[in-house]
Amino acid sequence: MSQRDLSLWQQIIEDWRAHQSDWTKPGFRAVAVHRFGGWRMRIQPKLIRAPFSLIYRGHYRYIRNVYGIDLPYTVKLGRRVVIEHQGAIVIHGDSEIGDDCIIRQGVTLGNRYLEHPFDAPKLGARVNVGAGAKILGDVELGNDVNIGANAVVLSNVPSGETAVGIPAKILTLHRLPIPSGE
Repeated sequence: MSQRDLSLWQQIIEDWRAHQSDWTKPGFRAVAVHRFGGWRMRIQPKLIRAPFSLIYRGHYRYIRNVYGIDLPYTVKLGRRVVIEHQGAIVIHGDSEIGDDCIIRQGVTLGNRYLEHPFDAPKLGARVNVGAGAKILGDVELGNDVNIGANAVVLSNVPSGETAVGIPAKILTLHRLPIPSGE
């Protein structure tokens, strides 16, 4: 079932379960407000949408100003995305975040150059973003990617890889040879 097939309520229930069934978590509240903001844009005509937009804007500002989670409704947010903690989380409005991703405190998904204000990161499914990481510009992260804490990602990261450091580099593991016959 795709995200478009789910009702607003079904999406919020799914997000609530992804956030350990705790409605008090700021991350769950941010995602729920995001879902509501996207849902209200389907209401036509605009005059009927107006009171829902007022409700959205009030909640969006509360989440941003009190919890420090800036997640505009224009972000293409996958299913069951978890925002683990609160504080200093800024997500560019043109970003894409795949299903089952995890975002932690201090993460920025933003643009890199002022001349390209709409260039935003695209995260595949199951991307795990460490605390304080910055993912900047028109970069794509594949599925099952891990981004280390405080990494600054400026280039694409293929699926299944781990990137760490400033600027982030792919982590290469040196595997020890398996002893034979002993």
